[in-house]
Amino acid sequence: MSRPLLITDCDEVLLHMVAHFQEWLDEAHGVHFAFETGQFAEALTHRPSGAIIPDARVWELLWQFFREEMDRQTPVPGAIEALRRIGDVADIVVLTNLGHDAQPLRVAQLASHGLHYEVVCNQGGKGVPARAIIDRHQPSVTVFVDDLHMHHQSVAKHAPEVWRLHMVAEPRLAPNVGTPEAAHARIDDWPTATDWILDRFRDGPAGGSK
Repeated sequence: MSRPLLITDCDEVLLHMVAHFQEWLDEAHGVHFAFETGQFAEALTHRPSGAIIPDARVWELLWQFFREEMDRQTPVPGAIEALRRIGDVADIVVLTNLGHDAQPLRVAQLASHGLHYEVVCNQGGKGVPARAIIDRHQPSVTVFVDDLHMHHQSVAKHAPEVWRLHMVAEPRLAPNVGTPEAAHARIDDWPTATDWILDRFRDGPAGGSK
């Protein structure tokens, strides 16, 4: 029988990102990022004027961070140990929303923390690439972990048999982020999430229902 499959996001699931992005923006660009609000639009402002950074510039800064500053990112507590435990019984794929040219950077970044897993880069909703990963692996059961609502909705649409776990591992952000209706559960720490994931592997496919 084929092994179970874990498809997991990276930023704010395996590695902390927003706090390090905030530090870099302040140091390098004199920009304040109020990520604690749970919003991204209009969350970046110039110091000291308070002027909002235009969306186009926000994306430029974000991609610059990923190209040049990924070594700032630190593992979420318990994530490395969790993946090693899960990897004993399941295949693991990291599905991350980065440009395809950043795939080698993400692979190297994860490897530097001892995480040697397949990395798939994507733009937009994760349902279609998740479906492709599942069709390729043919797992007995799949669990999907991500911090963004849109991706749970997308996976629910394209792969309804997948168990969907919502995780926001940044403690300053988590209280301001609601749980998506498309998620089966919300767990923000890896020790608890690991037990939930392993239980779902034993349960079998979600069957398209919550």
